[in-house]
Amino acid sequence: MSSHAPNRARVIPLRPAPAPREPLWRDVVGDVLRRERLAQERTLKDVAEAARISVPYLSEIERGRKEASSEVLGAAARSLGLGLAGVLSLAQQELARSTSTRMPPGRASMGQVRLAA
Repeated sequence: MSSHAPNRARVIPLRPAPAPREPLWRDVVGDVLRRERLAQERTLKDVAEAARISVPYLSEIERGRKEASSEVLGAAARSLGLGLAGVLSLAQQELARSTSTRMPPGRASMGQVRLAA
């Protein structure tokens, strides 16, 4: 008797696994706006009225479904007491944090992401 190992099928993937998807800017900005609104314990209606934009539109922005103009983002930011630069700074920090954990070693240490507003 021979001591052969049982035959095992080897699975060969047809294509490589996709790389992790980087977050979209609109998702990051929406998350920042929602987090700030909730931290202030304010409703969508309250913030939307203060920003003079519709509640459904603000909701779409917060969920990353709409890419808001700088004017709309500025109005939403001001209604939260932040200003456009504040929201963009928070979004940049969030984006840098989330992408640094996804980048291969060596790439993440290249520095921070810089955004011009």
